[in-house]
Amino acid sequence: MKIAVRYYTKTGNTKRLAEAVAEAVGVEALPISTPVDEPVDLLFLGNSYYAFSIDPEVRDFIRSLDSSKIGCIVNFGSAAMLNSTLKKVKAEADKVGIKVDDREFHCKGEFKGIHKGKPDAQDLKAAAEFAKSIIK
Repeated sequence: MKIAVRYYTKTGNTKRLAEAVAEAVGVEALPISTPVDEPVDLLFLGNSYYAFSIDPEVRDFIRSLDSSKIGCIVNFGSAAMLNSTLKKVKAEADKVGIKVDDREFHCKGEFKGIHKGKPDAQDLKAAAEFAKSIIK
């Protein structure tokens, strides 16, 4: 199975989750500024809410994906206030014809002192376990 991990982060929280996911599935976590040029069965995509939506860079990244090269997107991320970005990611992926898995990983993330220390070691371990469960 061919797997890629891409992430977008402003605070570093999602990068830490992406690195845990990538290590668990045996690939490198790369920022969304790195295109997915080769066909992949699974694209783990890390992101978060910014101003009540996914960041425009995440939206543009999803829109730039070649649907013939991406089997399925698996969403993951963290946020201080809001929860899942799954519906927003799915809405964008639907526009380009890419399936999004209904399973996702989400945890709290530190932002301006809220949820201090998150994601923590337990969150990183849970993200890795989630990733492993997806590729079984």
